[in-house]
Amino acid sequence: MTAITRFAPSPTGYLHLGHAASALFSAKQAGPDGRFLLRIEDIDQTRCRPEYLDAIYEDLAWLDLEWEVPVRVQSDYFADYQAVLDRLSDMELLYPCFCTRKDIQAEIARIGNAPHGPDGALYPGTCRQCSPTERKDRIAAGESYALRLDMAAAIKRVGKELTWFDRAAGKQIATPEIFGDVVLARKDTPTSYHISVTHDDDLQGITLVTRGEDLFFASHLHRLLQELLGYDVPEYHHHGLLTGPDGKRFAKRDKSRTLRSMREEGMLSADVIKLADQF
Repeated sequence: MTAITRFAPSPTGYLHLGHAASALFSAKQAGPDGRFLLRIEDIDQTRCRPEYLDAIYEDLAWLDLEWEVPVRVQSDYFADYQAVLDRLSDMELLYPCFCTRKDIQAEIARIGNAPHGPDGALYPGTCRQCSPTERKDRIAAGESYALRLDMAAAIKRVGKELTWFDRAAGKQIATPEIFGDVVLARKDTPTSYHISVTHDDDLQGITLVTRGEDLFFASHLHRLLQELLGYDVPEYHHHGLLTGPDGKRFAKRDKSRTLRSMREEGMLSADVIKLADQF
């Protein structure tokens, strides 16, 4: 099987050494006979900026990386992600949630000892109890809402144990229930990372997904979405998060650690590639 890998940054800041390591690893895994794709994940239109997008192309070219064109830019395909949401809605697996963050915090405080998942306390399911008529009326009245996945209904629909494979951690049994009724779209962002990345990885035929270990638990949810939507299941490689000499993880906000700053300081791309290869 032809290896198809991808590097999928978000243009919310300049790339750093950790990004370089991930991109170089993905390209290497594709090999001479495989395909290495670049994808721009810019669904968060409030944080993404054109100058960061331009810098992504510049930095990757400086690292002597080559990728297929055209590049898939997610903000051009909101209609695709809406179609995915429509499919889940047709399965009766989505419901509108009108709760504000303050509402949710108050309900969690009232309940006490709320179960927690990777992103904190789980949503208590307040709006899951709303009747179809109430939902329709509140939407017609212009209330803001998010679309949540009815996790219990989704797991029941699948009706079997799901697994996925991580190259570092081995075979994993998917436990998407750790996320509770997760948000899959919002009014200001008509999709989510979970929907767009799962859809695009299948659409592009990705065989190996490489990303940081901070997204390890997301793969449990993505495996559920793949099963519901009939998508192929890629292999995963969740790498450790790179840190500097001070022990702090590399982040886009740290200007001194960006590839752009390294280049401006006179570092050669070969030196950066050598550094990235150590991780």
